Amino acid sequence: MSDQPTSLFDSGSGSGFGSVGSAPGSGLGGATTQPLDRPKRRELTWSSGTDFGLVLLRFAVGGVVFAHGMQHVFGLWGGIGLPGLSSALTAFGFRNVNLLVWVTALTELVGGAAVVLGIFTPLAAAGLLALMINAVLLKAANGFFIAGPPGAGAVELEVVLGLGAAALLLTGAGRIALERGRTWNRRPAPWGVLFLIIGVAAALLVFFLLRPR
Repeated sequence: MSDQPTSLFDSGSGSGFGSVGSAPGSGLGGATTQPLDRPKRRELTWSSGTDFGLVLLRFAVGGVVFAHGMQHVFGLWGGIGLPGLSSALTAFGFRNVNLLVWVTALTELVGGAAVVLGIFTPLAAAGLLALMINAVLLKAANGFFIAGPPGAGAVELEVVLGLGAAALLLTGAGRIALERGRTWNRRPAPWGVLFLIIGVAAALLVFFLLRPR
């Protein structure tokens, strides 16, 4: 046993009451306090999972539209070909069908391929969005669900593809793309908003100006 008095407080700090676990002079009435050391959070970074997710989204949207372009341009996979597409556009009441049929088919074919490959994604996705907006406006009376009475005439597929194209406009193609490193690939948001406006405007101009009332 020691003859020295015992205490619950650290007598070596010389700071008196309130100095437990603190730096000298940081007790009650002290001039300064030491900030607590908190663990640093992991910084938010672009992940490879996001890149692969965008590749899947590009294949889902661009691949489906590209397949429709092959049906319309070359008549593949049971497609109606250019004559059938021309008849469909005429039935919907469009004017200048001879030009519009090529614009529609090539937008599907070239735009769909560009989205899949990740090249000029803002322009390509805006073109696909314009097509889907027109398709939804033309077939809105048929209902939403493909499984419903209208069947294939419903707008369920066009809504999904249009929203997917709009999403790619805002997110960009990701790093697994031919356009990697381009300005619109590194900063997709401002370019996406610009081409989102262009795509919507183009769709509405075609729908209202090329269809007589």
